[in-house]
Amino acid sequence: MGKIRYLFKRISRMNYGGFFKMVDKVHKKTGKNRIFLFFDMVHCGLKYQAGYVDYDLFEMYHMNARERATVITRGINNSLIKRFNDPEKMKIFPNKAMFNERFKDYLKRDWLLIDKDKFDEFAEFAAKHPKIVAKPVDLQCGQGIDIVDVTGRDLHEVFDDILSKGQLLLEEPVVQCEEIAAIHPDSVNTLRVVTLKGRVVVAFLRIGNKHFHVDNFNHEGLAAPVDIRDGVIRFKALKKSGELYTEHPITGVPIVGFQIPRWPEVVAFCEKAAKEIPEVGYIGWDVCVMPDDICFIEANEFPGHDIYGLPPHRDKNEGLLPVFNAVLEGKDPIDVLNGTK
Repeated sequence: MGKIRYLFKRISRMNYGGFFKMVDKVHKKTGKNRIFLFFDMVHCGLKYQAGYVDYDLFEMYHMNARERATVITRGINNSLIKRFNDPEKMKIFPNKAMFNERFKDYLKRDWLLIDKDKFDEFAEFAAKHPKIVAKPVDLQCGQGIDIVDVTGRDLHEVFDDILSKGQLLLEEPVVQCEEIAAIHPDSVNTLRVVTLKGRVVVAFLRIGNKHFHVDNFNHEGLAAPVDIRDGVIRFKALKKSGELYTEHPITGVPIVGFQIPRWPEVVAFCEKAAKEIPEVGYIGWDVCVMPDDICFIEANEFPGHDIYGLPPHRDKNEGLLPVFNAVLEGKDPIDVLNGTK
């Protein structure tokens, strides 16, 4: 019944203009017949809960039935969120102030929530931290975040400017380890580590680019999958526009073959945190590996599926659903990756 409800919901909300544009786009890329593509997209929607964007994104037109059944599509991802994430408990995660309070033991840095009456607290914070990360409490993907240097500045002016931008959450800047910083020193290059039912199922290193201070796709960033078995990057880093990189385009630091420092600690850290709120069982954690510790930057209660098992990051043209299913069945996901039961 869940698949049927999802299908009717998608049909009622479908952008039919976008659907037919996608048929034309895939036709131009592949040369496949438009009528065939039309019915194949419909088939993938019915059988695999794949939207037409999924069909193109995961290149399902180049996959057979067995391979398609391994893709985590939009419908499957949404069903995981609905099944494991309680809507009330989820509210903790998109609000950065609520998240910081609930997971304060995992932050490993000072932070302060301000309003117009908290100038004195702000001044004390600025005296300890000449550089401040100023964030809105309710935006995602690095939006609205500034690094504010208060050295030699009028603190009243800085305070008023921060408030005017709605940046009510202030944090001490995190310092990443030298190994990861070397790839792109201008940004904190975070790990996106996804847990399902308290187990790590997928991880990516997100890398800044072109001297931007954030590491996400929307600011020219790169993403490279991390092998959850040992923390090694074995595939090229991908840019949103499709370019692939064996080494960083600015610094030249190798990406393929890179070993995430203290990977077993990262896994244990995320799996411990994943048990803090059992009612939210499917979470994407943004993790910073520090010189001597590990910390969270934030977390996402609605993990995006659109970086899972993309074509340049697939082994044997298979997606990651078998890894997720192993956890759902109470098995070890590492066994699936190793080819054992």
